[in-house]
Amino acid sequence: MAIRDVARRFGRELQCHRNVKNIPVTPNLTIPQVIKHLDVNSRRVLMQWLTRHGPFWEDFRQHAGGDWLEYNGEIITDTAVGEAAYCLFHGIDRALVSIDPSYWLISPLSVDWHDHDSGFVKSINIQNYWDANNLEQYLAAVPAPLRSWKDLEAVARRRYPDLTFSKDSFKPLKGYPFGKGPAERLLSRLAVLYYLKRCSDKDGRMTPEGLAIHQKHFTGAKSWFSDSSATEKSEFMNDLTFRHPANPGEFLFCTWHGKVKTPQLRIHFSWPIQADTPLYIVYVGPKITKR
Repeated sequence: MAIRDVARRFGRELQCHRNVKNIPVTPNLTIPQVIKHLDVNSRRVLMQWLTRHGPFWEDFRQHAGGDWLEYNGEIITDTAVGEAAYCLFHGIDRALVSIDPSYWLISPLSVDWHDHDSGFVKSINIQNYWDANNLEQYLAAVPAPLRSWKDLEAVARRRYPDLTFSKDSFKPLKGYPFGKGPAERLLSRLAVLYYLKRCSDKDGRMTPEGLAIHQKHFTGAKSWFSDSSATEKSEFMNDLTFRHPANPGEFLFCTWHGKVKTPQLRIHFSWPIQADTPLYIVYVGPKITKR
């Protein structure tokens, strides 16, 4: 609870799993059985957080059940460690908090993400905290969480230098209700484009890592990225045509887009993605092809 209070002072939330109340903390006792020894007020606040208030990380879940995430030789898909790793792979800031004592008093935790089709393995380190003072020092040193679309734009332009944003690419978000979750999902889509841009060679061929990213996020019915349909290209031709960010008087027909489904937000960008040509991000905002 002390660690949760530290996180909140820095505008963060400590997310738990809805099933955390049923986790055994000794060989024979669960959390509710243990905390009954606390005073009434502490017991009530703790149980309300763990059972009703949350927030619960599975409500904001990014990784799917089919993702192969591994720590120290064990599959951690469907766990908080796996979710934190997957978010970090996609440009969403995450760190972990562990209970002391436990088997998780290690930092950082190195997680591997295995791609089924290409066999490509990518590793990432997750910072892990179990002391309130250490967490406070970490949060004081990292950028503040996203609070507006302007924050999103500033972070995106700074974090993804290999993407070429048009001057007005984020303008469509002006006046649209801000949501931290949608903003983070937009960042995760921009992260994929950033990594894919860096995974193309001078001849336009993708590296093994690029092929794995393309397979995961550009194929399948639930992919994050797709081209507009032939009907949409015809019906919304003018709306999908944007001023060229670098060449005055020229235009780009950008039908490829990244998708956030709740709410319906889109990122339109130039295509194809190649190492020797800029990847232009021309639109970030509400879905254009609404009927």
